[in-house]
Amino acid sequence: MRSARMTGPAGVGDQIEARGLHGRPSRRGRVVELLGCAGHQHYRVRWDDQHESIVYPSDGVIITARGTGRGALAEESD
Repeated sequence: MRSARMTGPAGVGDQIEARGLHGRPSRRGRVVELLGCAGHQHYRVRWDDQHESIVYPSDGVIITARGTGRGALAEESD
């Protein structure tokens, strides 16, 4: 399967990476539920440590689609 970084909304099964604060590692997880409505999406994420939390997309959150043909490729800027 090919992965693509997305600029659009995530779907169930997509991966999310939340960059850590300076000196701390990033957190990685998988979207398990879509919440909110169009334009105000947020997600229930099960992290690699098996904890779950609600994530609102923002700077420092990278959504990676599973498979092909979903969403546009995101340009990463630092």
